[in-house]
Amino acid sequence: MQIAHLNLRSLQAFQAIMQTGSATAAAKQLGLTQPGISRLLASLEELVGFQLFYREHSRLIATEEAKHLTPEIDLLLSNSARFLELARNLHKTETGSLTIVAPASFNSGPLVNAVASFIEKYPRVSVSIDSHNPQVARDLVAQRSIDCGFIQLPENHPGLISVPILRSPMVCAVPVGFALAGKTVIGVNELLNTPLIMLGQGRPTRQKIDLMFKAAQVQPQIRLETHSVATACAYVKRGLGVAILNQVLAQQYTDDQILLIPLEPVIEHQYGFIYSAYAPMPRLVQAFYKHCIDYFNGTAEA
Repeated sequence: MQIAHLNLRSLQAFQAIMQTGSATAAAKQLGLTQPGISRLLASLEELVGFQLFYREHSRLIATEEAKHLTPEIDLLLSNSARFLELARNLHKTETGSLTIVAPASFNSGPLVNAVASFIEKYPRVSVSIDSHNPQVARDLVAQRSIDCGFIQLPENHPGLISVPILRSPMVCAVPVGFALAGKTVIGVNELLNTPLIMLGQGRPTRQKIDLMFKAAQVQPQIRLETHSVATACAYVKRGLGVAILNQVLAQQYTDDQILLIPLEPVIEHQYGFIYSAYAPMPRLVQAFYKHCIDYFNGTAEA
């Protein structure tokens, strides 16, 4: 018996005859003609090699073999219905799994509401979020071990496509009650002799900050070096000094002990959405990307 020859319509005809007891009623149930039902039944009987029904007056009576097949046919049709429903859901991006990688501070900061609102929109989608060092994150996305991610631009990995998605300026995180706390903007010259908490030594953004001080001929008074926004904010709250931070990452740590004040001249971070260049963007990743574009542009519902 060739499974490829198994016709789901024939199975539906069999099921309808079992339920109604006649080819005419089965045809009406399926929206077919009575000869059409008879042909489907004949096709199934030819495939299995034995008679499934015999006629008694105006009714079709199931053979013992047909009764034995009924539970399996019901199961097959039920599974096919679930398969089609799953396919429709996948087409509409209502189900599936999504893996994301991003820097830890980005995961716990700007990404939280974006992912939460995406899950609210697609409650049957499961999401896995991870954090790795930038090079590992790039390789995992390029190799399609992870679906997509967020990374600080510029980005030139040959296996990635990156799309700008979010900009964020550098700000001064100032302890409440500190001398600069009343400022609406803090210029680089006003940081002269101010104890500073600095991040990311050797990274591109830190290099821009160092060049800013050099151009203004201001010698920064660095009291603490760290690589964590959370750590920097914790020390600011202790009154140790002023931290120069990425605004979108620092916002999650603000409270009544710390203020974020714009820095001049403006230095921006830019983040990109990344996915593998080796395959088309999957439907679920497309939906998440579109959602993030809308969210970070302020048009997505919170």
